[in-house]
Amino acid sequence: MKRQHEDAGREGDCPVAMGLETGKGKMFPMMTTGDGECGVDELLAALGYKVRASDMADVAHKLEQLDVAMSSDDASHFPQFASDTVHYDPSDLSTWLDSMLCEVNLPLPTLLPSPTATAHCSNGHSLSISSNSTVTKDSTAAPPRASGVYDFEPVPSPAAASVGRVVYETDPQSEKILYPRDSKRIRTCSSSSSSGGPTKEVASFLKQATAALPVVVVDTQETGIRLVHALLACGEAVQQENLNAADALVKQISVLAAFQRGPMRKVAGYFAEALARRIYRHNPLPQADRVALDFLHSHFYESAPYLKFAHFTANQAILEAFAGCHRVHVVDFGLKQGMQWPALLQALALRPGGPPSFRLTGIGPPQTDNSDELQEVGWKLTMLSENIGIDFHFRGFLASSLADIEPQMLLEPEGKKVERDGGDEAVAVNSVMELHQLLARPGAVEKVLGTARALRPRIMTVVEEEANHNGRTFLERFTESLHYYSSMFDSLDNGANGVAEEEIEEQRLHREMADAYLGRQICNVVASEGMDRTERHETLGRWRERMAQAGFEPVHLGSNAFKQANMLLALYASGDGFRVEEAEGCLTLGWHTRPLIATSAWRIGAAAAIR
Repeated sequence: MKRQHEDAGREGDCPVAMGLETGKGKMFPMMTTGDGECGVDELLAALGYKVRASDMADVAHKLEQLDVAMSSDDASHFPQFASDTVHYDPSDLSTWLDSMLCEVNLPLPTLLPSPTATAHCSNGHSLSISSNSTVTKDSTAAPPRASGVYDFEPVPSPAAASVGRVVYETDPQSEKILYPRDSKRIRTCSSSSSSGGPTKEVASFLKQATAALPVVVVDTQETGIRLVHALLACGEAVQQENLNAADALVKQISVLAAFQRGPMRKVAGYFAEALARRIYRHNPLPQADRVALDFLHSHFYESAPYLKFAHFTANQAILEAFAGCHRVHVVDFGLKQGMQWPALLQALALRPGGPPSFRLTGIGPPQTDNSDELQEVGWKLTMLSENIGIDFHFRGFLASSLADIEPQMLLEPEGKKVERDGGDEAVAVNSVMELHQLLARPGAVEKVLGTARALRPRIMTVVEEEANHNGRTFLERFTESLHYYSSMFDSLDNGANGVAEEEIEEQRLHREMADAYLGRQICNVVASEGMDRTERHETLGRWRERMAQAGFEPVHLGSNAFKQANMLLALYASGDGFRVEEAEGCLTLGWHTRPLIATSAWRIGAAAAIR
């Protein structure tokens, strides 16, 4: 049964360069114009409306006049509206209002005169509006911020209080509140005259005018498409080292992401942060404590079936390889919290003829606080083994890299070599999402696989992400990772909808921590380079080539493992959306049609066995 991989990320009609005019440096309409005037309002621009911040009061006045005319009892102003359909371009709101007012034979509005009113523009300048309608720049205003400086402040939530409302088209019951753009852009100044003067009149007028704003319907699907296009365009700008364009696009991504919900909003947020770190050289991500990383890893284990699938399929292959052996030895290249081994110990305890003597060698990185977490894990496994009647021995090795481990360190304590067939021990080597991190160091993978081959294992199990995040170009890695993690986040949010009500809060915590776990991977793939970029995932086909070059040949994972893996998924929220597939003797677990992780098993090839 051969898997069918649907590559949803390579459609040729994707307008990657949306909003970016090649060679001219023109950005999205939310940018400030170069003539010193206020630019188009960012929030309305994200909704598709072109309204200058300096025209907000004028537009509000026009809306008030049109509202009064439309609600008038005298229908003589607009007889054609009762029977004709009016076609207009809603993006140019000001021009449309002018045409509507002309239809009802009303004079075009002008701003009410006031002694002094100050308008603050988005570019940092302030404009002085006087009664003679002349506009001058305030020389005391703060200078505009340099375009190369990025503000890491969060995007304002659309749920802030205001008189305007945004209703999402996909959910008629939900409402989000817009910021009062008029009060943000226009500030009236106090007058020496009485409190009931023109200044108060202007403030009262603006309040009434904005109350007449209609409900704005946001097409979240259209906004989502624009968000994806902006992400791809930003990746292309980074690839071309066009940092000015990338700066504008990453800010546009933050605005568009504010109108999304669920997985898309999370993915856009993490990719926007990673792009910002790369653009503004705020990389790499600060190194987290090993305890914190293991904490996130454990929550990822609980939030989705990926690691459970990896442990189950690897254990099944090891269990079958150990059939009939009385002394077994497992070398784990990434012990972490040892969550993989209780299930294998229990399966060996129930084996006909009694359990074998079990030796586990666990490898892990040193702790920043010099604690010995590996020994703590070993102690817990020893307690479990005593309870189920297994002779268990544990040794732990601390190493900054697997390439620092030598074969002699992993053999018998007396230095006695093990034999592959009929010897003192049957050896298995296990690696779950560890080998890809070695690709940052030239020759490291080859050395580690050589060390594994020197142990003469009966079987070596390898689990890796089924993705290509180690391409030659940044844009290739960025595009692949965008599609990969979109599927991963979608599976986390939608793959556990069938949990019991009393487990909802616990599952929510697991998902939040799992999001952070994947977010660190995204940041490493996108923002880091060189030795710092360790998340260098490669596809199963590439790992086949590497294992063959190291002297290994594939071991087909049997149909029994395939059936039991599907049973495992059935226990996890009915398994809806998840799919197990067999590919040339290997097993993959994916979300719908996209494989996300792959398990393979290997043994020493005939040519390497006689060396």
